[in-house]
Amino acid sequence: MAKSTEEIKTKQNKQQANETEESVVNAIEKKLVALYTKQKLDSQADKIRIIRGELPLEVQDLEDELAGLQTRLNKYEEEMEAIDKNIADKQNLIKESKELIKKYEEQQMNVRNNREYDSISKELEYQNLEIQLAEKRIKESEDKKAAKKEEIDKVKSDLDERSKDLEVKKSELDDIVSETEKEEQELMKSSEKVEKDIESRLLTAYKRIRENARNGLAVVKVERDACGGCFSKIPPQRQLDIRTHKKIIVCEYCGRILIDDDIAEKVESKLNI
Repeated sequence: MAKSTEEIKTKQNKQQANETEESVVNAIEKKLVALYTKQKLDSQADKIRIIRGELPLEVQDLEDELAGLQTRLNKYEEEMEAIDKNIADKQNLIKESKELIKKYEEQQMNVRNNREYDSISKELEYQNLEIQLAEKRIKESEDKKAAKKEEIDKVKSDLDERSKDLEVKKSELDDIVSETEKEEQELMKSSEKVEKDIESRLLTAYKRIRENARNGLAVVKVERDACGGCFSKIPPQRQLDIRTHKKIIVCEYCGRILIDDDIAEKVESKLNI
């Protein structure tokens, strides 16, 4: 009777151990399925973004270039206004000098002595020199204005050309976005929904690995006895650990989370990918 009771206890202990192990395996499988599901959804969203190619960057570059050209144009136009003001100031100076010359010439006709005559003559000479200098500065400003106008015309031409390029690129991008936006949003929503089944520690690790991986793969299958991410060989014992689903295994070389064909098939058949 005692022997029978001992056998029963041993059997119960084994059963409990098996149930515990099975529970652990089921929990790990659930985590792996959730992680790989998120990976597949994120990878599909990545493909959509790749379809868009370099267009968003090209649009951004063109917008930056247009902003730079507009800034340059504004600066040139401000310089042109300054040149025009300088020309106007010199023209007013010439007008004032001519009025003074007329006044001095009238005074010179009524001088009382040589001293007054010489003094007025010097003023006339000074005003004539002022006129000559102002005319020289006006000529220089006119030359600057002509050169600046050429620069402004060139910038305006570039602005017009780049604006047309931007319009074409934006149209192309809008077409691609409109075709793929709905699908991308659905994938992102599904991916966010799956996150609820992934504990925060694993989710943080997944995002970190994915961010650092050039191809965006954080969870990969074992293919031909190698990591599906970095293609490093995986020892047979480690492959066995991966297949038993008793714990989450990562690649010793790249740190990616490794899964076997069983997990991959469950996810891919469910997602129909």
